[in-house]
Amino acid sequence: MEALPIGANPWIWDSPVTDDTLARTVPRLGQWGFDAVELPLEQPGDWSPASVAKLLTACRLRPAAVIAAMSPGRDLVATSPGTVRATQEYLLSCVDAAHQVGAPVVAGPIYATVGRTWRISEQERASVYAELREGLAPVVEHARAAGVRIAVEPLNRYETSVLNTVGQTLQALDGLPAETVGVALDTYHQNIEERGLDIAAHQAAGRIAHVQVCANDRGTPGRDSLDWWGFLRELLAGGYDGPLCIESFTAHNESIAVAASVWRPLADSQDAIAVDGLAFLRKAFSRL
Repeated sequence: MEALPIGANPWIWDSPVTDDTLARTVPRLGQWGFDAVELPLEQPGDWSPASVAKLLTACRLRPAAVIAAMSPGRDLVATSPGTVRATQEYLLSCVDAAHQVGAPVVAGPIYATVGRTWRISEQERASVYAELREGLAPVVEHARAAGVRIAVEPLNRYETSVLNTVGQTLQALDGLPAETVGVALDTYHQNIEERGLDIAAHQAAGRIAHVQVCANDRGTPGRDSLDWWGFLRELLAGGYDGPLCIESFTAHNESIAVAASVWRPLADSQDAIAVDGLAFLRKAFSRL
């Protein structure tokens, strides 16, 4: 089977991700043999799409996705109209950045602040999902016009109570155009919430818009107990042909360490997460 492109997220080393941090990181990713780079956009203007596009071209890397950061105050559900409008404006800016840099996808948990949880009854859940579809509608339309796809990421139960599983995500997106809005899979979250990574990939087949990978502890892919071969086979069988992007975080940045609950180093070095993860994934595809 043909291997998928492999990318990395600069959050492995830095937060926020800026023109300066990308100028340090992107050339190394190219030298290591990566195919693609995720581009987190914590605040509009953190990096210049024109400058980043030139940098990626020079390093022979493609922009895998713009990653939305749902920091406190960014919510589309169970919140005030003003917060919804502000969140929509932020997501529209992510779409614009993706279009300008040439990224095909905007991905992330684009429904609620990461870490915001509350008990949701079945009746309220239906209402929350209706709110989500309504709040996403103008973003999805803007993305359609820009040729960008939205990838909605379910998170584990400790980081959200809105969307934890692929099944819930498909239910919440029902009625929105599949060609413009799909599911973002992340092995860290699916390992916690699904009965198997292969089951999650099979259920999402045909609507997978982006994939992020890491170990079960958010460290190096392959240094774990995950069923990588079952997961990769289901991705390929379901027709996914986008990149697998290694996403992890540094414990040395206070804001991102707290947001991602990274209280200790997850590998011998941050570089090892990327380099060893890339080698493992290349080897995994060769064994399929």
